[in-house]
Amino acid sequence: MKTIIKTRRLILRKATTDDAPFFFELLNSPKWLKYVGNKNIKTLQDAKTYIKERLLRSYTRHGFGLYVMQLNSSGIAIGINGFVKRDYLEYADIGFALLPTYDRRGYSYEAARAVLQYGKDQLGFTTVHAITSKENIASQSLLKKLGFKFTSHIIEPVIRDEICLFSKSE
Repeated sequence: MKTIIKTRRLILRKATTDDAPFFFELLNSPKWLKYVGNKNIKTLQDAKTYIKERLLRSYTRHGFGLYVMQLNSSGIAIGINGFVKRDYLEYADIGFALLPTYDRRGYSYEAARAVLQYGKDQLGFTTVHAITSKENIASQSLLKKLGFKFTSHIIEPVIRDEICLFSKSE
């Protein structure tokens, strides 16, 4: 598994289908279901399909994607952080999620800072978007701490819900 980014406490790497148990747990966690939505991941095979169709396809198509965050000390996967290219947004957007056990320890901030630097230095990003549900105050706070500014409310085309759009330009 190739390391994309290494921070003081974390390794960010590309996902593989071997990560299916981790993705099964993450995509069925309460905060994921509340703020991101139900992806209908009911089995490990569903999780493998999700990894292939979403993450691996993004790495190939765009040269970036969401990366597995794992602890340097133990190698345990604790969350995801990286970029998504959505058809309805002009620029790639940063996304992040953690397993509940690892919440509120600064891991998402640490990883997101490194991911943004990687986007600038390696991918040539000058502007990055971020989206959140209107209710996800914790993610909005993290985005503001990272230097993102609220841009507008937009209608997400799949779920047809109003969401918050943030942007950060270098």
